Amino acid sequence: MTKKILISDPTLRDGNHAVRHQLSRESFIAYCRAAEAAGVPIVEVGHGNGLGASSMLVGECSLTDDEILSLSRANLINSKLGIHVIPGFCTIKNDLVKAIEAGVDVFRVASHCTEADITDRHIGYIRQAGKQAFGVLMMSHMTSPAILLEESKKMESYGAEAIIIMDSAGAYFPEDVTERISTLVDGLNIPVGFHGHNNLGMAIINSVNAVNAGATIIDGTIRGFGAGAGNTQLEVLVAVFERLGFETGINLYKILDAADIAEKEFNPVAPHVSPLSIVSGLAGVFSGFSKPVGRAAQDYHVDPRDIFFELGKRNAVAGQESLIIEVARELAALNSVKDS
Repeated sequence: MTKKILISDPTLRDGNHAVRHQLSRESFIAYCRAAEAAGVPIVEVGHGNGLGASSMLVGECSLTDDEILSLSRANLINSKLGIHVIPGFCTIKNDLVKAIEAGVDVFRVASHCTEADITDRHIGYIRQAGKQAFGVLMMSHMTSPAILLEESKKMESYGAEAIIIMDSAGAYFPEDVTERISTLVDGLNIPVGFHGHNNLGMAIINSVNAVNAGATIIDGTIRGFGAGAGNTQLEVLVAVFERLGFETGINLYKILDAADIAEKEFNPVAPHVSPLSIVSGLAGVFSGFSKPVGRAAQDYHVDPRDIFFELGKRNAVAGQESLIIEVARELAALNSVKDS
């Protein structure tokens, strides 16, 4: 029997990280149409950090949430419209209400891997509105499989209809994925998914291992367009899954066409495994920190690799962008003392 895999495509959300959240109206329209033509089941859109996140702290988006949702909804007919929701950035009264009214189909409610408690009200509200809610555990390498299962069970009890674990730092090796996914599959009564990043070049094989361990939802972005070294490359993922006999429902030729469109529309340089993204993966630091770390290193004349490793020691997570500056200043001061 052919195994069916649900592909969720966050190109227009995670990909916003790669261009400092400056994807244009034209890019949203062009890619929504291309993904729709290819039969991509879920197209996730928005600011890189999700609904309500546009700010000075994590980066201001070139478009408002309302504009993004309106444009995307108008150009997605059969593909479901998805968004990323982090309580704290996203409020129920303003953000969720507007998103439901705008026609969002799938709400992926996320927390740090040990803080599922904060998702209770958001998941409950979404389910009461008759919409689909997935639970997402970010930076999942920062805790054990057993604790991931405990946190996932909380989300399941709140009403989440699936659980996705994110390798936000691109730190996993295949055996890490197998251990975590199999633990969740054995311990939950809802589907399990995986979201990979390619900092150590493992995104495709990690996604394959996730499926072999029982995952039925996999994330991928066109040309790997995403934070840091990028995400699991969608067109490669579809081709590999087709070769392995997994059914995605995505038209291979059309998704290859979408990759060509993305190359012209988004960015002349697609995310790739760079020396700095390798360090990010080794340090276990959020891939989206790549650009702000680079800027801070330049401003304070310090080595960006040192910043990443120090952030890793401090267990830095998304939303702590101010810590990057703090670390850069401390390293600069330390270097000044050594030179004196």
